[in-house]
Amino acid sequence: MCFSAGASFTAGAVLAVAGIATLREAHKPSQTLFAVIPLIFGIQQLAERCLWLTLQNGDHFIIQKISTFVYLTAAVIIWPVLLPLAILLMEEMGKKRRTLKILLVTGIALALYYACWLYFFKITPQILDCHIFYKNASPHSLMIPTFLIYLAVTLSPLFVSSVKRMYLLGILMFLSCGVAVIFYTKFVTSVWCFFAAVISVVIFLILRGMNKAQGLNGSEAQGQEGG
Repeated sequence: MCFSAGASFTAGAVLAVAGIATLREAHKPSQTLFAVIPLIFGIQQLAERCLWLTLQNGDHFIIQKISTFVYLTAAVIIWPVLLPLAILLMEEMGKKRRTLKILLVTGIALALYYACWLYFFKITPQILDCHIFYKNASPHSLMIPTFLIYLAVTLSPLFVSSVKRMYLLGILMFLSCGVAVIFYTKFVTSVWCFFAAVISVVIFLILRGMNKAQGLNGSEAQGQEGG
């Protein structure tokens, strides 16, 4: 996270608890992947907390490497695939499912690109102006195009989805991205992931709303049958 090891630890711990509560709201197998998002964000924040500590102390190089790998794997490989897939699994409308499948395939291609990026290019995390900066030697000419594709595959599914209130999560994620890009340009990877992690608690409310609505519809159907 962009402020301190303590902040990352607090965020990670809170998200771990929230993640367990959210998983309990997943009453269908199709909801499970969506419900696990806060928990993964929690693990990601705890990984960056370890990274903060190793960078501040200047030792435990192996832990630093592992923490960097875990954090960036979640940030640039897992999310472009998991988000469109999670929304696709819950979607019931045919046209929207086709759009989500296109976004998923694009996300998989992007994840493969980033996997090569992590493997072939040296990445050096460093504390800079009270933030973690992930310095890398990848081609700078591809940074903006790939970032725009990243935004498309991670944000668009939230607006495509027909699930009630899902677009609210999309709006919050989009606004947090805007804040990160405008005010923390060099540290978007770290800062936006933190914002997104905090916002992911909204997933609990979305799932609860879905289950209440389905429960209500089920009760109404039973009442009509009884009538």
